[in-house]
Amino acid sequence: MRNMSFSMTTEAFRRREKTVTRRLGWWFLKPGDLLQGVEKCQGLKKGEHVVGMHVIRVLGCAGEHLDLISDYGPDELDREGFPGQTAEEFIDLFMRHNGVGRDATVNRIVFEYVEEPNA
Repeated sequence: MRNMSFSMTTEAFRRREKTVTRRLGWWFLKPGDLLQGVEKCQGLKKGEHVVGMHVIRVLGCAGEHLDLISDYGPDELDREGFPGQTAEEFIDLFMRHNGVGRDATVNRIVFEYVEEPNA
């Protein structure tokens, strides 16, 4: 199972409030794929370890321009783990964090949380 980092939305992911993520790449995903959500998996310092959170199942994914997030309405920002932000604030954050323009094609990934044994 592959790890997917949720370093910018760790708390929303832990609370199972995040159900959509936009990524550059991850084009190989398909509905039904299982992923291990982790705090972060790159840039770990010596002695740090990957910290797993929840297993998720991909429900759907599709390529779209980053700026189309505004077409989904304000609930989309809640689903992304950024409640209270506007679409423009999210777009600016995504562009700064990923070094892309607002016309970047992103992979919009919709997922659900999988009940884990002994949870």
